[in-house]
Amino acid sequence: MTGRRTAVALIPARGGSKRLHRKNVIDFLGRPIIAYTIHAALAANSFDRVVVSTEDDEIGSVANSFGATVHRRRSELAADSAGLVDVCLDYLDQEFSAGRGWDVLACLYATAPLRTAEDIRGTLALIDPPTCEFAMAVTVYDHQAHQALRFSSDGDLAPMWPELVTRRASDLPMLRASNGSTYVVSVPAFRQAKSFYGSRLKGYDMPRNRSVDIDTSDDLELALWYARRGASPPPEEAT
Repeated sequence: MTGRRTAVALIPARGGSKRLHRKNVIDFLGRPIIAYTIHAALAANSFDRVVVSTEDDEIGSVANSFGATVHRRRSELAADSAGLVDVCLDYLDQEFSAGRGWDVLACLYATAPLRTAEDIRGTLALIDPPTCEFAMAVTVYDHQAHQALRFSSDGDLAPMWPELVTRRASDLPMLRASNGSTYVVSVPAFRQAKSFYGSRLKGYDMPRNRSVDIDTSDDLELALWYARRGASPPPEEAT
């Protein structure tokens, strides 16, 4: 891509979280958890706009107070059945209709408070169409993926990949998984693929102590433990 790329950061944050009530604005070391992602996106100094997509008045008010622009998503895109890709594509469509076309979209999860501005910049820097049009933050698996087991219909356990289960871990490549924090795409390729897992995908390695995506109370406790050990500084006060 030649010339200056226009880039937007979109932070999806609906109000109806189920497993951890109000998780997008839950208290995290004295501030709403979404404040950390907004702060990291702004501090990255890489985006023309940092936007929070929500249908929720409280989340919108918090987002404004920490410096983000608020996009009111349609109610049907705040339902449990709505996919994140649909939310992003709808936002891009509305922006295009308003005369704002974006080259690059970063989708940043509001519940990854330990992710830093450097992590965002590092993932964003991988995008280089046509060589790389999709990038995401990744971390190593907690367990050896080739030893995964599954329950059969009769309740017995069986190897997911029988041909690999007895192999030594040192004989296999180290595998990564998305850490659920940061996805960056070239907008034209994303529109076509309608997925964050398009071709020409690259990964930005993040350590485990910054790779907690909070979806349960156990996740919250783990993230707090890491934060108190200095995994990530708190966001500065909004000005």
